[in-house]
Parts: sequence; C-alpha cells; structure tokens
Amino acid sequence: MKARLAVLGLSAGLLLASPVVAREWRVAMVNHGADGAMAFTPAFLRVSPGDTVRFVAQDKSHNAESIPELTPAGVALFKGALNNDVVVKFARPGLYGYKCAPHFAMGMVGLIEVGRPVNLPQFTAATAKLPSLAKARMLKFLQQAK
Repeated sequence: MKARLAVLGLSAGLLLASPVVAREWRVAMVNHGADGAMAFTPAFLRVSPGDTVRFVAQDKSHNAESIPELTPAGVALFKGALNNDVVVKFARPGLYGYKCAPHFAMGMVGLIEVGRPVNLPQFTAATAKLPSLAKARMLKFLQQAK
C-alpha cells in the first residue's frame, strides 16, 4: 500500500513539474467576419506568454502588423507581407493591438491580451487616436480584456 502511494505521489509530482507547452493560435484575415467587412477572425484573443499566433491570409489583400502605439514598450513590432501568413510569438505580458494596413481605416484591427494587461492605461489613451471605425472596434475588444 505504501509503495502504491509513493508511486502515485511521484507520478503526480512529475506531472506538476512538466514544462508548460506553448500553444499556437490561428487568426484568419477575411473580407467578411463576425464584426462585419474586413475583419480578423477571431479579432480578440487571450493567450499565455510564450504562445504564438499564426495570422492566416484566408482572403486576398490583407496583412497583419503591429500598431506601434498599441504595443507594450520595448517589444519588437511585427509586419506581415500582403497576402502572406505571419507567425508571431508573444513573450511579454500586455495588450497588443494590430491592424491590416490596407483596411485600417475600415476598422480592420484586432487585440491580443498576453497574460495580464500591464499596459492598459497607455493602450486606452492611444486607442482614442485611431480612425473612427478602428477605434470603435478596438473599444469593443477592450471590454473583453481583464
């Protein structure tokens, strides 16, 4: 009986000590999505530090790139090419705003929350300066952030 308990305890300890595996998320760049024309699907994601996001060029004439003012300070910006997928690893906590450059004024934006939203005050202030449709969508996504 003691041997079984020891084995169970050891097994549980090994499971708890296992490294956490990072996850890859998928965001499609589409002409028509849940938020209307010219959208990312899903447009809001909550991920863990170390996860990656694959932006998939599902429809033509789209890209995914950082919005510099909506990126945590000191984090490298990303910029995917038009009509191409781009994979981005999110290592640091915070809110990351991104856009499709050709359709930014049409409101094609998205938000990724990585861990805790440590840059929420700066992010909220910068959102006020976005084009009106992009601002409206970003404010909607911000309501989902913690």
